[in-house]
Amino acid sequence: MAILTDLLNALFMAVSMLWEILWPLILGFTLSGVVQAVVSHQAMAKALGGDSPKNLSLATLFGIASSSCSYAAVALARSLFQKGASFTSAMVFELASTNLVIELGIILIVLMGWQFTAAEYLGGLLMVIFLALIFRLTLTPRLVQQAREHAEEGRVGRMEGHAAMDMSVSDGSFWQKLFSKKGFTAVSHYFVMDWASVWVDVVIGLLIAGALAAWVPEPFWRAFFLSNNPTLAKIEGPLMGPLVAMISFVCSVGNVPLAAVLWRGGISFGGVVSFIFADLIILPILDIYRKYYGWKAMGFILVTFYVTMAAAGYCIEFLFAALGIIPQNRNVVAFSEGIHWNYTSVLNIIFLALAAVLLIRFIRTGGIVMLKTMS
Repeated sequence: MAILTDLLNALFMAVSMLWEILWPLILGFTLSGVVQAVVSHQAMAKALGGDSPKNLSLATLFGIASSSCSYAAVALARSLFQKGASFTSAMVFELASTNLVIELGIILIVLMGWQFTAAEYLGGLLMVIFLALIFRLTLTPRLVQQAREHAEEGRVGRMEGHAAMDMSVSDGSFWQKLFSKKGFTAVSHYFVMDWASVWVDVVIGLLIAGALAAWVPEPFWRAFFLSNNPTLAKIEGPLMGPLVAMISFVCSVGNVPLAAVLWRGGISFGGVVSFIFADLIILPILDIYRKYYGWKAMGFILVTFYVTMAAAGYCIEFLFAALGIIPQNRNVVAFSEGIHWNYTSVLNIIFLALAAVLLIRFIRTGGIVMLKTMS
């Protein structure tokens, strides 16, 4: 009975968090689908052929526009690299498409507070700058050539089909594209395919977060994150955050519930931000880098990404502390309140209806057949 009670308590925590982030997820993926429906992959590759500030700025903007799960972002970055994008632009595209996206910001502000959303977006821009500088100083033409040769071998990672899907509408103005039948169909397909690509990570992240919240006592977290020594906690946090993310196996928006657990447990503000950043260096994705680009490039990506994420975490920690806007309340609404009839419930019902409309459109326009072809 005690074990059953613990399991039910963990499941309740997971469901409570899902209830809090459900409408932001639907809203975020809908907006993402709208943007993807008017941005062509081929246009991206042509604009990312170098590593100049202009190329990297476009890579950042295209990454935001191509919001997707981490696996799909990595696959699409490889595709852009094969089509002529520079290696630096492809990696910047990855960072932007997983850390500067609409749905992530909405979920963070709902679940954890506006400070985390601001930190995510500012930190994401800092990571782009840091990565560009590090690559300019350390990336060699030989390593790029080796990575390109491996990329041309076409080894399969995950979400290859999703990354290759391009249903963008090319004719007319933005609003004409969006409100056309083809535009509506494209939005519905991107919406459902994005859900198909992240639901496993979201469910795993929620279950792990629920279990940790229910079973791991707070004194353990406080000791682990050195909460009793604020100075050491600020030093440890940005270094530890990416390491915890690497072994959590959860990426995309699925790591936000875990971030909430870590924040409640006492990790520093910069630490929780660097944890969220690190969805691109979890162990399964590192293995995909190995398949795509080879061992040397995988090691290079791991080291440079880790340094970039930790550095951005430190900058965010010190900047927000100087501004006095680091939140002091570590209570997360999903843990403290559970499910109630409130504005969240109303919004969930409204956006579930929107999701139903898009799902019906997806099914009626051959989406099931397309879904079966995706890896």
